Amino acid sequence: MAPKEESFYLRELSWLDFNERVLELSEDETIPLLERVRFLAIFSSNLDEFFMVRVATLKQKIELGNAGSHPNSKSSSDLLNQILTRTRELVIRQTDTFKSKIVPLLKDAGIEFVKFHQLSDDEKKFLNHYYQDRVHPVLTPLIVDSTHPFPRISGLSLNIGVDIHSAEHPGISFARIKIPTNLPRYIRTSADYPLRFVLLEEIIAENLKELYPGVDLRDHFFFRVTRNEDFDLEDDDGEGEDFLVLLEEELLKRKFGPLVRLEVDKIISERVLNNLMENLEITPRDVVKQDSPLDLTCLNFIADLPLPKLKYKPFTGRTPSELQEDDSTSPDAFFNAIAQGEILLHHPYQSFSATVVKFLETAAKDPRV
Repeated sequence: MAPKEESFYLRELSWLDFNERVLELSEDETIPLLERVRFLAIFSSNLDEFFMVRVATLKQKIELGNAGSHPNSKSSSDLLNQILTRTRELVIRQTDTFKSKIVPLLKDAGIEFVKFHQLSDDEKKFLNHYYQDRVHPVLTPLIVDSTHPFPRISGLSLNIGVDIHSAEHPGISFARIKIPTNLPRYIRTSADYPLRFVLLEEIIAENLKELYPGVDLRDHFFFRVTRNEDFDLEDDDGEGEDFLVLLEEELLKRKFGPLVRLEVDKIISERVLNNLMENLEITPRDVVKQDSPLDLTCLNFIADLPLPKLKYKPFTGRTPSELQEDDSTSPDAFFNAIAQGEILLHHPYQSFSATVVKFLETAAKDPRV
């Protein structure tokens, strides 16, 4: 007898349940604080990958007219709507967890996030030097007008959008600055306050007048796009094209694949948002409005701070007793230990590097392998 459709649970919804459990770990007060911060970053990273692959594939099926149906009689369009609704709920929950729970606890622990206007004069001076020396040289401010089309926005890049008015150049209405990825998102406010941070994008936003002199900067906002980055390495022409060539082509496509999600500041005006959606060719269904900061994968930087009291104690896996006596680099000694009988490994409780990695390294050095 065939199983009932109700017996199936869609993998996309199951995956969202999994990521919700990751989010729950960030809410767990029994977990060390910086580990909770790490789970917030993992949640964001997981969600990015989910949109780049699972949601992108689903949207592609719908656009190609290959929507079909899923268990529980869901169409692909219905499933996509359910995914997007659930995702918005989870992102709101993540933002609330970060701002109302984690940020106050971090402040109590001596780690503080501040806005630029909250900085002292000395801190502003310190950050101005940092901006001039490190940030300004790597910025590429762009303006959109009749001779400069809307720029191609790479996937997962964080950007500042600027609403511009110029009496001398009425065709100018929008500008964009890409936040550099070769600099940390969280910047220390001075050498005297090693655990007091301001966001890189806020430092750049404070210098917009320098980047765009002679125009009226009506407003600015942050935005980020996610693109289809699923791999398709099928050799359609049947000529056996080199795999490396196929891979290189796919990697080039990934950066500017079809857009599947637009994350924007809640503060963005409807007029500016509509203009942005039109230029990016995206529908309101694919827009996620949220409080700054966007892209909380940047919290990995905070989770990496050298504050052991706020983390789990480091765990070192043990070396199996059968291999403990083998301290030599001779392949014979290692393989002789293995030849004595099967060795049961249970990771992470037993060291991966002292077993599997060493096995591979030893084999690589042995001319008989």
